[in-house]
Amino acid sequence: QVQLAESGGGLVQAGGSLRLSCAASGRAFSMYHIGWFRQAPGKEREFVAALRRIVTNTYYADSVKGRFTISRDNAKNTVYLQMNSLKPEDTAVYYCAADQNYGGAYYNVYEYNYWGQGTQVTVSS
Repeated sequence: QVQLAESGGGLVQAGGSLRLSCAASGRAFSMYHIGWFRQAPGKEREFVAALRRIVTNTYYADSVKGRFTISRDNAKNTVYLQMNSLKPEDTAVYYCAADQNYGGAYYNVYEYNYWGQGTQVTVSS
């Protein structure tokens, strides 16, 4: 089992950058697949980025491809989401998620059993 805690959110102007962190507690963090999702008010939670545990393949939503980068530091039990060229439409609560099992649907919230509490990202125009 793993517990996740996001940090690094805040208010930033359009075009700016933020780096979100997701700190994990528990053993064998390197064995977990990781996903970042976001949820804007009145909208469903949507996929942002994912990172496999061993192959380290990365996946991105089309809306963030080329602007966001997901990475992990297993020695620090931490996953990062570097967000550049932020847009007002990136405003949302961002969540990290994890699971040891990989069913192939990295973009689906049901792929992940463990979730953090979320961190707010607000991008002003």
